[in-house]
Amino acid sequence: VQLQASGGGLVQAGGSLRLSCRASGNIFNINVMGWYRQAPGKQRDLVADITSGGSTNYAESVKGRFTISRDNARNTVYLQMNSLQPEDTANYYCNITTLDSGWEYAYWGQGTLVTVSS
Repeated sequence: VQLQASGGGLVQAGGSLRLSCRASGNIFNINVMGWYRQAPGKQRDLVADITSGGSTNYAESVKGRFTISRDNARNTVYLQMNSLQPEDTANYYCNITTLDSGWEYAYWGQGTLVTVSS
């Protein structure tokens, strides 16, 4: 299983970016798809995730600014980020969990860098 993330870049405060992450390989029963971020010297934290049924969960700091969505036919998860602020600067990692015979497996993408200038 491979996760390919894209869409990061440099943007001014108040701007927008859209991240994409496509899962490929021998994939069955993708359950949760999500985005995490890690700023230099800090731990990796959940930004948002979405279940196979479409239920979403957001970190408090991004509520109202970020929107997560998924395309199950394309095994792809998106993160629309609006009103970006310098504190959103981080490496953003996509994550998926799959279910197979009662076991849950987690996979990570390689990360895409988001830099927000003030």
